[in-house]
Amino acid sequence: MSIQRLHTNQRMSQIVIHQNTLYLAGQVAADDDLAKDAGAQTLSTFGEIEKLLAEAGTEKTRILSVTIYLKDIDADFEAMNSAWDQWLPAGTAPARATVEAKLCEPEILVEMSVIAAVP
Repeated sequence: MSIQRLHTNQRMSQIVIHQNTLYLAGQVAADDDLAKDAGAQTLSTFGEIEKLLAEAGTEKTRILSVTIYLKDIDADFEAMNSAWDQWLPAGTAPARATVEAKLCEPEILVEMSVIAAVP
């Protein structure tokens, strides 16, 4: 059983595919959007996720699970959920967990880790 790794460096791969299942490393907003609020960072993060999903031959309706990390769950949960509700088509909601976490850079408010099916 082969494992495909894309955008790999010494520490991690952005995409790992094994047996028609795709795993994305934690994704954050594009650099230009890191100065924005949690809602804008969430939308930007979705853009980064969509690019990687497309590269691997899949898309957002095939997402199986998402773990969402928020810097401040009290301050940012509502804004993140508002963006989430706009982005995800009805009837395609994946399993999901949202937790508060100390993220690696102070300007990052939202990070998401995704598992998706690959056709």
